[in-house]
Amino acid sequence: MALSKLPLSTIFFFFLYTSLFTISQVLSSKIAVAQIKAQQDNEPFVGINIGVDVSNLMSVTELVSLLQFQKVTHIRLYDADPDMLKALAKTKIRVIISVPNNQLIAIGSSNATAASWIGKNVLAYYPQTVITAIAVGDEVLTTVPSSAPLLVPAIESLYSALVAANLHNQIKISTPHSASIILDPFPPSQAFFNQSWSSVMQPLLKFLSETGSPLMMNLYPYYVFMQNKGVVPLENSLFKPLTPSKEMVDPNTLLHYTNVLDAMVDAAYYSMKNLNFTDVVVLVTESGWPSKGDSKEPYATIDNADTYNSNMIKHVLDQSGTPLHPEITSSVYLYELFNEDLRSPPVSEANWGLFYANATPVYLLHVSGGGTFLANDTTNLTYCIVMDGVDSKTLQAALDWACGPGRTNCSEIQPGENCYQPNNVKNHASYAFDSYYQKEGRAAGSCDFKGVAMITTTDPSHGSCIFPGR
Repeated sequence: MALSKLPLSTIFFFFLYTSLFTISQVLSSKIAVAQIKAQQDNEPFVGINIGVDVSNLMSVTELVSLLQFQKVTHIRLYDADPDMLKALAKTKIRVIISVPNNQLIAIGSSNATAASWIGKNVLAYYPQTVITAIAVGDEVLTTVPSSAPLLVPAIESLYSALVAANLHNQIKISTPHSASIILDPFPPSQAFFNQSWSSVMQPLLKFLSETGSPLMMNLYPYYVFMQNKGVVPLENSLFKPLTPSKEMVDPNTLLHYTNVLDAMVDAAYYSMKNLNFTDVVVLVTESGWPSKGDSKEPYATIDNADTYNSNMIKHVLDQSGTPLHPEITSSVYLYELFNEDLRSPPVSEANWGLFYANATPVYLLHVSGGGTFLANDTTNLTYCIVMDGVDSKTLQAALDWACGPGRTNCSEIQPGENCYQPNNVKNHASYAFDSYYQKEGRAAGSCDFKGVAMITTTDPSHGSCIFPGR
């Protein structure tokens, strides 16, 4: 019906109603955002998962020392190991402990068992060990669906025990889900939870909303890419810079997505919105990229793992949010600390870690602007190498000085050693220069060699030849 045919009073009230409705929508949206933000830590963070399917795993004391050295402030355990919880006391490291899937039925069936679990695994260590949340099960709906009916009862029983101990405001309770519980995830605005789980998701979200607890999601752009090759570009999965033509656009909202993780987070928000929940924050309890795979996993490489994890960390610490919620940045727990070499095939399953069991880095992250988090960052590492265009005679003289009067360790450039090839004066001199530069603590003037050397941030290591700076 045309507005021109309506009485003026009707038109006035139409516009008044429309304006009030719009204002109401904006206000409710802002209230929801405020409620979500109130649930989060003061700042979004990157934590790390610690799986222990590792041969020759270091002691818990050594493990905690590694975490402290790497400036890790948030961790997630897949159990509530008493030795680990004791070792974490007074470290201020914030920890999510977990109820293993095989304990769900007992806890979900008995309030007394839930109370006992809280007493044994929380009250015995808190507050000296800073337990921030309890993850009840892991991907229960998709891995042990027979236990699904007892998932919410288990959560509620554990919560009641926390209330009795007056810890329900300090320690949140939730359960991590696989991304596969969300159907039609792209475009995000069309996403919805698998309706066969409505009997679980509806009461779960009601509980999370009422208790200010997060929706825990395990989100892996790696799997999205592998399942949609040719549709999802690798660059989108790795947070690489994109041309506008490669950005994913949600046709319903016209929001532009420059990376897959943001799209997965927003799909979770839209799925909750479809069930009328807008005040629950998404916490990404797992995300990562494998550094090695079998012949069917060609994109599981060290370079891709380094790129994904480094860029993901930057993305969280930049606090840029998502296209739907630019003002809310989800915290992420990186998967994972160690390569779990005892995992079953495929090969990638054993190669998600940042470190080997002996604490040697699998690869070195590049997280400029990441503060002190994960101190194996190479961004601030510098190397000393030969400048281009220097004649061989001048280089040989500088090399002779470095390996002689300069007392540099030049053993690696001797015949048969790792850095002997390529056998030329430029390669040998670069190694010797860097060895001297690092020996001198990268002091000013220690990378000069009468003007034939230069400092670089690019690691000159190649093959089995590892330069001293690394």
